[in-house]
Amino acid sequence: MKKLNLLVLAIITTLLQFSVKAERLVLVGASYGNNILAICNKDGDPIWQFKTEGPKRGHTGHHDVHLLSNGNILFHDTWTSVKEITLDKKIVWEYDCAKSNGNEGKRVDVHAFSRLKNGNTVIVESGVGRVIEVDSKGKLIHQFPLKKGGTQSTRWVRQTPQNTWLVCSENPGVVTEYDNDGNIVWDYLIKTRVYGAIRLKNGNTLIASGSGNSIVEVNPEKEVVWEVKGQVPGTDIQLKWMTCLQEESNGNYIVGNCHAGPDNPQIFEINKDKKVVWQFNEYELVGNGLACWQVLNDAQSKLVREKLKK
Repeated sequence: MKKLNLLVLAIITTLLQFSVKAERLVLVGASYGNNILAICNKDGDPIWQFKTEGPKRGHTGHHDVHLLSNGNILFHDTWTSVKEITLDKKIVWEYDCAKSNGNEGKRVDVHAFSRLKNGNTVIVESGVGRVIEVDSKGKLIHQFPLKKGGTQSTRWVRQTPQNTWLVCSENPGVVTEYDNDGNIVWDYLIKTRVYGAIRLKNGNTLIASGSGNSIVEVNPEKEVVWEVKGQVPGTDIQLKWMTCLQEESNGNYIVGNCHAGPDNPQIFEINKDKKVVWQFNEYELVGNGLACWQVLNDAQSKLVREKLKK
């Protein structure tokens, strides 16, 4: 009887966990006209918004955005600066690459950045061609150079579980994996204006090809093992400028579909059978320039809701 009661309790606990599963929130950073940061529910309704400067400050493209563990947002609204903003819209940290750590007078533009677990911030400086790590006061802690040539002009950059870095370069259209000293450990020449790449749990690399209008999964031997190109099979969804990527715990992929017009979703979730299971299409809010976004997990969504209540 005791074992039976324990089994019933376990079942009830599991059911309760499913019943209180947090909602899906979506953090978006849109530009090329709309110039907005927003957090939306899964249906696309905004629950928080912040207007960014856009072209008034010489900036026409949001290319990276992150919800931080403290509930703040890491974003950029010029080509050279990275900022941290609270949900009550106070800028609490800023770093300007054009004025810092030897870059005065040099051409530099920023398309990718992230916050490390140690509290430091990694910023990828295109033009200058280096990856830097700075502390909360802007002190340079670590740096390594990117390979000379077009690979020094980047788009998305993401850290792998092996603590290497996947760097996407539009020209010559290559994904390059660097170790933390700047040594090249792997690369994949996709020959498009590639935007985003992530390392999957299975060890393969998922690539958003940018102008290639495709999502491509390649294995370590550089063989294509899964691909969607041009149009999602069995749907009217056209793939245009493919940007950001996420891998879900169930194995599905969430992909960004920028510059795709009002008739296509800006973000969608697709499974390995190439079936679309969720779409985000809020053209009126984000326009035709939603390049960067983050679909929040349960804990992140719960944190945002708690912060907004306060």
